[in-house]
Amino acid sequence: MAGSDRDSKSRPVVVVTGMGVLTSLGAGQADNWGALTGGRSGLRRISRFPTDGLRTTVAGTVDFVPTEEATAAELTEKLAGMVIEEAIAESGIGSKGDFPGPLMLAVPPVEMDWPQRRALAAASGANETVTYEDLLRAAESGDFSRWYRRFLFASVGENLADRFGTKGSPVATSTACASGATAIQLGVEAIRRGEAEAALCVGTDASVTQEALIRFSLLSALSTRNDPPAAAARPFSKDRDGFVMAEGAGALVLESLAHARARGARILGVVEGCGEKADGFHRTRSSPDGRPIIACLREALEDAGAAPETVGYVNAHGTGTPENDKMEWLGVSAVFGERAGAIPISSNKSMIGHTLTAAGAVEAVFTLLAMQHGRLPPTINYEIPDPALPVDCVPNVARDAQVTRAVSNSFGFGGQNVTLVLGAAPG
Repeated sequence: MAGSDRDSKSRPVVVVTGMGVLTSLGAGQADNWGALTGGRSGLRRISRFPTDGLRTTVAGTVDFVPTEEATAAELTEKLAGMVIEEAIAESGIGSKGDFPGPLMLAVPPVEMDWPQRRALAAASGANETVTYEDLLRAAESGDFSRWYRRFLFASVGENLADRFGTKGSPVATSTACASGATAIQLGVEAIRRGEAEAALCVGTDASVTQEALIRFSLLSALSTRNDPPAAAARPFSKDRDGFVMAEGAGALVLESLAHARARGARILGVVEGCGEKADGFHRTRSSPDGRPIIACLREALEDAGAAPETVGYVNAHGTGTPENDKMEWLGVSAVFGERAGAIPISSNKSMIGHTLTAAGAVEAVFTLLAMQHGRLPPTINYEIPDPALPVDCVPNVARDAQVTRAVSNSFGFGGQNVTLVLGAAPG
């Protein structure tokens, strides 16, 4: 890459020039990286709402971020704004309120929270049983236009686009747990097609609400290991029992290498390839033969023009559910063969929880930081190895390692699979 602005397929090389991240570990790259490599957990007991009677009472919340209006949509937008500010400041691109490219945004489903539903029910005069007709009558009886604007799916993207001056209509996507990686893929494709020289790619999620917690609990997807909270997320361990919901956001400024060089930008890493394969086998489970995951990994490597033996680290999707970790190992072992057990494969989710829609973007930032600092974050809570998953998960303690190419996996409900191949910044 040092001598050419185009890759082996004659496409513009896509580089990263700015990053921002916020998780339950803290706000900003420095706080997150120190905690992550220190093996510290951001998981805590939920205090935002009552958890009486719930099987899961822990999450990776970001209660240190204040909001004027306590809704998931409001906090989701605020987290995105914070990481975008960090990413643009590091990149030094454009000017305040004038970003020279499109916004590609991964955002969770935006829907009315329970407090607003209760308020509408009260306005309808309903007592215990509230019907859909009651809510319609209540909505017609007063000025709820502010709620209407807030709970439109497009509201988060449009507000962010106005604030940061991105170009064109913002592209907002919600493809389950692969969404953050999808946003990055969309930015890469726009630059490769010559539609933009730069793109702002963001994943954000603040979905830790009573309703979301109950929904995932009904799917038997959440860990019920509540005490202590820090021990709840246990990717790849034999005693893993589910994922831990979490909030967070990640942002990357992508540019063509030519554009970055022309303005003298510092290059933080390269997005070498993207792979995407839908499954469709089941609403929550992966195809038992692992073919979509295997195809996703192979497509990403082929897109990057990279051989499997050149990959030095895998940032696993690694949710800690029995099914997901098993299927991810099946995919990794099929693609990397006998080498699979020797490749470091760690899961950030053991410390930050599962940031859902934001996960792909958050973990892409962490993967690039790992290559930048020559240090691989550990998988904490790894106490009982699973003999069916002979994975080198960098157990419990960070590891120094010089890596020039890494893979970041994002596999979501509904068979949404995206893999990113990321390269270190040129020396």
